[in-house]
Amino acid sequence: MDQFTKDLTKTLLSNGDVKELFRQQLETAINHILQVELTALLGYDLYDRSGFNSGNSRNGQYYRLIDSEYEKLKIIVPRDRQGKFHNHLLPAYSRRQDALETTIIQLYSKGVTTREIADLIEEMYGTYYSATTVSNITAQVTKQIESFHQRTIKANYVCLFLDATYLPLRRDSVQKEAVYVALGITATGTKEVLDYRITPSENSEVWSEMAENLKQRGLKQVQLIIADGMVGLQPALLCAFPKAKFQRCLVHVMRNISSNVRLKDRESILNDFKQLHSVSDITAGRQLLNNFYDTWEKKYSNLIKKLKSIENELLAFLSFPLAIRPTIYSTNILESLNKKIKRKTKPKEQFPNEKSLDNFIGVQILNYNENNFERIHRGFGQVKDTLESLFD
Repeated sequence: MDQFTKDLTKTLLSNGDVKELFRQQLETAINHILQVELTALLGYDLYDRSGFNSGNSRNGQYYRLIDSEYEKLKIIVPRDRQGKFHNHLLPAYSRRQDALETTIIQLYSKGVTTREIADLIEEMYGTYYSATTVSNITAQVTKQIESFHQRTIKANYVCLFLDATYLPLRRDSVQKEAVYVALGITATGTKEVLDYRITPSENSEVWSEMAENLKQRGLKQVQLIIADGMVGLQPALLCAFPKAKFQRCLVHVMRNISSNVRLKDRESILNDFKQLHSVSDITAGRQLLNNFYDTWEKKYSNLIKKLKSIENELLAFLSFPLAIRPTIYSTNILESLNKKIKRKTKPKEQFPNEKSLDNFIGVQILNYNENNFERIHRGFGQVKDTLESLFD
């Protein structure tokens, strides 16, 4: 006896709603067929890494409500990036109801509250959507974000970039809270945000917890961790990935140098330090730093003392192939993403709760990962074999 027969028997014996059972079964069957149709077109299953560089990929989905003799069916129609997918199961049509639900999901993705959406829809169309109804429609966004936080991580990563940004969030009062973001690049050059976390402030313990969580979800090896110079950060991260090298973000270091020297010396000292970006190897890097120390130690002894104490963290990127060095000596790749997220929050003064902020950030990151699914990061394609040989 299959599951449907069991469900039908149970419904009949309990005088349940047989019509609703048929509606659910039909809705599930249609959604499954649409996914199968898209898989047949693309040639690989959802989340299958064999789809990398295949020339086409999944590109989200949209929602339709279809009338049937069993009442309305909520259909999830998938899309592909090249727009080649045209389902053969459903007729083309346009209904205001579906457009509204799509609009609701898009607004919610951008951090608009369910109450604000309900009021806006009523003002525009005269159709009342309660905050509860809107919450039910947008629940699928929350499910996607929850799946993202819990998904298995199968690849090893050459680089793990870590950076935090601050966004306004209301708890008891409105404060800017830290959003921790971890981004990785594989040996083949594909990049994706691995996870993010929201906490009241930035500290090394949270970074350590994130690293351990990534490890538990399947991330076995990292070759280079790039982050700023927070106290206690390096040992916390290397506890999770003991074989990794730690690279202090040179852009952060230069900002620190700039704030600790006189204005008249600023340009010269920064130009001297910036030459470190283009040295040939670690030996040349140490020689350049020694010359830098000799030139500036008399004027700025405390600054030079600090730089000497972190010298190995300034030079770690030089252990990697020349082709990828310009993008691994700083967290610029991640700061660029964080700035983009911040720009999108400007129309919104604050987020009413952590769930709202979590969903907003999650949608931006899912879009980022989708957009970079098939892109090879600069320089990595040239040294793929060398990078793959670094792993056990």
